[in-house]
Amino acid sequence: MTTRRIAVVVGALFIVQMVSAMIGTTLTQAFVDGDPDRTALTAGVALMMCSGLAVVGIGLLMYQVLKDFNKKLALWYPILRIAEFAVSAVCGFYLLSQLQPVPDAMLWIYVPTAIGGLVFTYLLLVSRIVPRPIAVLGLVGYALLLLGVPLDLLGVLNMDAGLGMILLAPGGLFELLVLPIWLFAKGFTSPQPSPPARLRAA
Repeated sequence: MTTRRIAVVVGALFIVQMVSAMIGTTLTQAFVDGDPDRTALTAGVALMMCSGLAVVGIGLLMYQVLKDFNKKLALWYPILRIAEFAVSAVCGFYLLSQLQPVPDAMLWIYVPTAIGGLVFTYLLLVSRIVPRPIAVLGLVGYALLLLGVPLDLLGVLNMDAGLGMILLAPGGLFELLVLPIWLFAKGFTSPQPSPPARLRAA
């Protein structure tokens, strides 16, 4: 697969994973809140699994691009995305089988999401294959997501409301709009080599 095609597919997968996760979370949360509809619950878990598979696809595809810049660090990105899917799958199947959620399920999913996202956006930043402001937006978004997990567990805020939703906003903007639009329109930029030291000095 060409780098240009990888960019387009990754952009599409980011949108798929975000939309399916949002709808799936809404359906499963409705059941947790008292809606007895098992069909909606099953659909919600299935959508969460679709989101997880899209996440794994993103990790595997981006490894093909990022390994040229830092192979060891790039390998952690698909590993963490697979871990994210695994945690999501365990939480989803537990909900289906026990009809009650794993406590703080989304927070445990957020941990590999945030750490993997920091690896991803750091590599975007140093490789310069997307504009610096886009990479910085992603770094900020995933850092805030990771910060929000212990704050929620400690009862300082709720990631599902108020300040917690504000912490989610930069990452959501990065994944749903900014990065996909850039990948559809421009793809990955070939980084320009740094000029020789004597030219910089001149």
